[in-house]
Amino acid sequence: MDVVLPCLDEAAALPGVLAAMPPGFRPLVVDNGSTDSSAEVAAAHGAVVVREPRRGYGYAVHAGLMAATAEFVCFLDCDGSLDPGVLPSLVALVRQGNAELAVGRRVPVSAEAWPWHARVGNAVIAGLLRRRGLPVHDIAPIRAARRTDLLRLAVADRAFGYPLELLCKAGEADWRVRELDVVYRPRASGTRSKVSGSVLGTVRAVRDMAGVLW
Repeated sequence: MDVVLPCLDEAAALPGVLAAMPPGFRPLVVDNGSTDSSAEVAAAHGAVVVREPRRGYGYAVHAGLMAATAEFVCFLDCDGSLDPGVLPSLVALVRQGNAELAVGRRVPVSAEAWPWHARVGNAVIAGLLRRRGLPVHDIAPIRAARRTDLLRLAVADRAFGYPLELLCKAGEADWRVRELDVVYRPRASGTRSKVSGSVLGTVRAVRDMAGVLW
């Protein structure tokens, strides 16, 4: 299994995230133009480093997907907020034929882990998806699917709208999408979310996602 970890200035969090990677899961850290030592730290801790200088979550995720070679590909933020130990459970849902796409539903351990503005934005978008018949409650950054299936979806967004477009296209393709509760923790010390770390970041993400829905 390959694990795509989009990365922008996450040198402080990477050692812990990579150390927690389950056996048999190969980390592909996609350096998205970091100005810190993220790429060097990732390589030193055994990850494959993929370079994607064009800034944007979708650019980073797509570069990792193209670099992946395993049958099953997982996606995970590398900020320390999510436990890589849940990845085998997500893959199992797909491998055993219970879903084409397995996604995490974040359960925050504290208000600090998931600020109110990020929760509200996420809830609004997820509610719109449920009205379209897609049974999800989170636009989470952790998921698993078969690589060939993901490539066939041809997700085009290269910004924060990527995960939403993925869900929309999965729904259009009549994929079975299964959610699994995952613990959501505060980010590793010294790091700040590009999305939930500020109201402006959340607004930008919601703007990108709303563009996908429209």
